[in-house]
Amino acid sequence: MKDFWNSRYAETDFAYGAEPNEFLKEYLDFLPKGKILFPAEGEGRNAVFVAQNNREVCAFDMSEEGKKKALDLAEIKKVSLDYEVCSAMGMPYKPDSFDGLVLIFAHFPKSIRKEAHQKLLTLVKPGGKILFEAFSKEQLKYSSGGPKDVEMLFSPEEVKEEFPGVIFEQLEKKVIVLNEGKYHQGEGSVIRFLGTKK
Repeated sequence: MKDFWNSRYAETDFAYGAEPNEFLKEYLDFLPKGKILFPAEGEGRNAVFVAQNNREVCAFDMSEEGKKKALDLAEIKKVSLDYEVCSAMGMPYKPDSFDGLVLIFAHFPKSIRKEAHQKLLTLVKPGGKILFEAFSKEQLKYSSGGPKDVEMLFSPEEVKEEFPGVIFEQLEKKVIVLNEGKYHQGEGSVIRFLGTKK
């Protein structure tokens, strides 16, 4: 997968655009004015947006090419990002070190997904906020992007199971229209949630 993402992010254009995700834009104020973590952040559009809005932002991805694009975007937008190249299982962060966690289309392989999500939760302080959007299992009916492996897609039940100790203030599955760069275009089925860590 690392080679796949390096190849995609090495393209001249931003694969998913340089503008932030719509769900994140809509619920920006849900995120505390503190330290926010962005896993699988790719080219940085969402992390940069949140950094522009007075949060301290950390991000990681397995792709060196993604990091290059993210730091270029941060420079253009005059913000700073702490961006690591690592896997979800090799994160360098300490428990209870973040006030918020933002997962936008972060689709980990089924073999590590539950463990990765639970490891990410340990990094969030009690009372910390989690904002999540990813493709649902119904996304296989659509051609607007996302993994083609149903095991990497989500159901609401799987979300509840993989994020124990989270109070879900909003959890929904819905069909939206994506307009995010070259690779997220058209109708798609997503799962979204806003949550608070107990």
